[in-house]
Amino acid sequence: MTHLPEQFVKGLATAALQGRAQIVPDQLIESESSGDLVFYLDGAHSPESMDVCAKWFSLAIKGDYKQHNSYASNHGHNELGPSHDSVEISHHEASKKSSTQFLLFNCMSVRDPELLLPRLLRACASHGVHFQKALFVPNVSVYYKVGTSASTADTQVDLSWQLTLQRIWENLVCGEKGNDVKNTDHTYEEVTDDSEKGAQSCENSKVFPSLPVAINWLRDTVRKNRSGRSQVLVTGSLHLVGDVLRLVKK
Repeated sequence: MTHLPEQFVKGLATAALQGRAQIVPDQLIESESSGDLVFYLDGAHSPESMDVCAKWFSLAIKGDYKQHNSYASNHGHNELGPSHDSVEISHHEASKKSSTQFLLFNCMSVRDPELLLPRLLRACASHGVHFQKALFVPNVSVYYKVGTSASTADTQVDLSWQLTLQRIWENLVCGEKGNDVKNTDHTYEEVTDDSEKGAQSCENSKVFPSLPVAINWLRDTVRKNRSGRSQVLVTGSLHLVGDVLRLVKK
């Protein structure tokens, strides 16, 4: 059996994989009010990993860090220490505030959202976690190559896939509430408010034309309700997780 050099062993032992069970407070809101907007990132994109992601998120938002850390390490999930420490402090400081959960989701079209979203919704519900809104966005990194700057041209983004995800989610939530999905007529409303420019809104979800618009909406939501805090699960795509990290850690 070949033994790895000591430097390799040390490197593997101290390595951290971003975007797996990672907790990151939004830097902009953090400077205004600590712990009021926190992103829980996990690049799960299979039915099985959705179960793992949902359980991790449910434990993490309840502040059960002992179980959370044990669960994450046992399932190959790593997180960055500084991010976790800052959120743990924020949880303590904001313990008297009410919390609201949001889902920020996208998946590649080669994935089957009919398999992913039900697993996520039901696994969270089994732990008493229910999302106030699901937000569906296109991935920034799909449209712009790594290392290039985004074009300033106002190009029309195809949101047909995100609207499909929204319809699936609305049907799921209606089904969980005991409504007859076949007879449910979802009302899609295009929002013209500046903070939601171009968003397609339903009762339980929104489709945003871009990730920055969605994050700005979350920030505005937090600012309008200083008595509460928002906890956002970001999952379904490693591309999406990477895009969110770039925006919220600035």
